[in-house]
Amino acid sequence: MSRYDIVLKNGLIFDGSRVPRYRGDIAIRDGVIAAIGRIDEADAARVLDAEGLHVAPGFIDLHTHYDAQLFWDPYCTLSGWHGVTSVVIGNCGFGFAPVAPEMRERAMMSMTRVEAIPFASMKQGMPWDWVSFPEYLDSVERAPKAMNILPYVPVAPLLISVLGFDDAKAGRMPTEAEHAELCRLFEEALEAGAHGWSAQRLLPDGPSAVQLDYDGTPMVTDVMHDATCEALAGVLGKRNQGFMQMTISSGSIEHDRGHMERLATLSGRPLLWNVVQAYDHKPEVHRAGLKWLASCRERGIRVYGQGVTTDAGFAFTFEDWNLWDDRPAWREATLGSVEERLAKLADPARRPSLRGQVPLTVTGPIKDIVVTGPCTAETERWKDHTIGQVAEALGKHPVDAMLDIAVADGLRTEFFAAPPNVSLENLKDIIDDPYVLFGVSDGGAHTKFFTAGRYPTETLCKLVREHNMLSLEEAHWRLSALPATLAGFENRGVLRPGAPADIVVYDYEALSVLPSEIVHDLPGGEWRRVQRARGYRYILVNGAVTIENDRETNVFSGRLLRHGSGATADTSARAA
Repeated sequence: MSRYDIVLKNGLIFDGSRVPRYRGDIAIRDGVIAAIGRIDEADAARVLDAEGLHVAPGFIDLHTHYDAQLFWDPYCTLSGWHGVTSVVIGNCGFGFAPVAPEMRERAMMSMTRVEAIPFASMKQGMPWDWVSFPEYLDSVERAPKAMNILPYVPVAPLLISVLGFDDAKAGRMPTEAEHAELCRLFEEALEAGAHGWSAQRLLPDGPSAVQLDYDGTPMVTDVMHDATCEALAGVLGKRNQGFMQMTISSGSIEHDRGHMERLATLSGRPLLWNVVQAYDHKPEVHRAGLKWLASCRERGIRVYGQGVTTDAGFAFTFEDWNLWDDRPAWREATLGSVEERLAKLADPARRPSLRGQVPLTVTGPIKDIVVTGPCTAETERWKDHTIGQVAEALGKHPVDAMLDIAVADGLRTEFFAAPPNVSLENLKDIIDDPYVLFGVSDGGAHTKFFTAGRYPTETLCKLVREHNMLSLEEAHWRLSALPATLAGFENRGVLRPGAPADIVVYDYEALSVLPSEIVHDLPGGEWRRVQRARGYRYILVNGAVTIENDRETNVFSGRLLRHGSGATADTSARAA
């Protein structure tokens, strides 16, 4: 009988701790790293040749929305294709538990605009064999997984369960008894294995209100109160466990920063602020944010930033585009069915208000948007032109030029908008801060618009290999060990004896992000945009090979990481 299940031979090891790379072998037994060094391949049931390849800890993605997708996609793609071996779900306060049976359809509808997840896919793809959060975790545990899953508790379902839908949507302050019930439900979820809580708190009509409910109203968490967040932070402090994730823009930077500092201080736990975003037209914003984060570290306050480090742009049509909801005129014009949208966007009476509220923050200037997919003979001549070029040729305002093309094509025209952070100088500000996490993938969300789940591969190819912004040792620490430590992934994110064998083995020179493509692989006949990776020889999750030569092996060795480790509050009872 072999001593080890797998031995990785002769790889160049980056162990995630920032120590210098070294050559060696890694032995795996029962899903765990058993030894690192020089290991006789005769002791292995299977030998994986890593000669000339890089060996590193699997990547950990703290910002995903795979809460539904994990039930029909065990690899949580795009993430699973790009070396990610563990993800966090339940971000931004949005999720599907606790949800009463009569509220299931409304819960799914809420996700169709705020995270742009197709309703048909959720309805057909989720088993809905739960009501409570512990029951939801049991369902996640039963689902086949090629990925480790760590769950936050999203606050929105808690608020709806305790206050009722109408009062939660109205932002009513919970009573003392209701706050106690919110905390009881939260503790119930923590006992079952959740590892913190999350909330999106965006001023409903403010400059960051780009993620709204399907009917254009604020999300429940947008109108929640500071006191509720503080009560939930107090639960984490009492238990000395867990993590917080928050997206916040109340209209007052001073309030928001002070509030996050209070939550981290009350709980004594880390808080991840989303997002640190560079806007090339106003770099003072991200630089001020980085300065504040540094001051938190100096004062011992555990607030960290999630950086937008991908240059994934947005490809979209007006059939389903919604990320200009921060402009009320655009929000109203893009609500409703395709037929209703078409009528509104074609209406000359609406054009003055649309021209007067030109979006900017998410996509950059409209004049720089490119016509990539005209659909009729009338619009074909504008293929690969910018809206600015079209506007100049026609003597029109850029808004009219763009919408006239979209209307002529029945809203089926595909446009591409580069992200507002293409400057390498501004990106380097974020990269140079060693405690800002990489991402944000938004995996499972906005799947018709962009493909940011590619960010780990993009980090190694663009930031390290092409631009030499950081070393491979630093990159692997930022992609694995740092997020693991902050979010409470026990023993993951590093390669060392005793750690779970979540490992990526890749060809550094051949590593690449493949071109974007549209695939029709979602339940309910829905489609999405994807970008695969090239160069991953092996990806291992808990010691089993889940990806080999960039293709799935259909091995489902992922785990639900209750309490960050996979342990339960009553392991013996669950085992029985």
